Formats: sequence, structure tokens, C-alpha cells
Amino acid sequence: MVYEERNVWAGLIVTVISMIVYVILVLQAAGGGPLADVDWVPFMLWTIGLSIVATIILSIVWGIIAGMFDPDGVGKSDQRDRDIARMGGRVGQAFLVIAGLGVIVLCAVEADWFWIANTMYFGFAISALVGGIASIIAYRRGLV
Repeated sequence: MVYEERNVWAGLIVTVISMIVYVILVLQAAGGGPLADVDWVPFMLWTIGLSIVATIILSIVWGIIAGMFDPDGVGKSDQRDRDIARMGGRVGQAFLVIAGLGVIVLCAVEADWFWIANTMYFGFAISALVGGIASIIAYRRGLV
């Protein structure tokens, strides 16, 4: 597995875990009550911050382990990696645009801040998830 693919996998793993953790935290805080009444800001900020740190740490540790088995291949990328990253970014960006449109609609109907912020949060998360999946598929099947 090449350097860039490992980083994509690290991002996917952490994204899925952080989305699940965030949902669990918010649902527990709601305690069966309205979700909009939850103090979601600390949960969201901590989840975002810790997921960034976790992705970096996972990438570093995975890279160190991979370097022990293939010292010549660590950190190398080529044109194919750049093309796959570009394609994954484009695929993910489409979902970010959809989330942005959802946020505009929620603002237009004067929805609660909770729904607006969470639409954008999950837009970013799903964008990263779908873009990462597209990149992994491209690594496995090639770009067409």
C-alpha cells in the first residue's frame, strides 16, 4: 500500500469513528429530549479537533510500521497518486456543495442553529468519507 493510500485509509477510519462518537455524545446529552436543546458546540469542536489529531497520529504510526517493512517506499507518491487525490476531492466536493445548499435552505427557513451546524458538520464528514471511498476504489481498480 502506497503512502497516499495509507493516509486515505487513516482518514476514513477516523472519520467513521468520529461521526459515530459525535452522534452518541449528542444523543446521550439529549436524554430523549429535543436535540436542538443539546449544548452541541463542545462536542462538535472536541470531535473535530481530536479527529484531526487522531488522523495525524494514525498516519504517522502506520507510516512508521510500513517503513519497517519497505524503507524505500515510504513517503513516495507519483502522478497516479495526485490524479487519484484530485478525483477523490472532486467526488467529495459534490457532497460538500449539497450540504452547503442544505445550510442555505435551513437558514432561509430560520431553523435552529443546531440543525444548521450539524448539516454542515455532517456535510464535511460525508464529503471526506465519500471522497476517501472514491480514492480507495481508484487505488484498487484504477482510474478510468
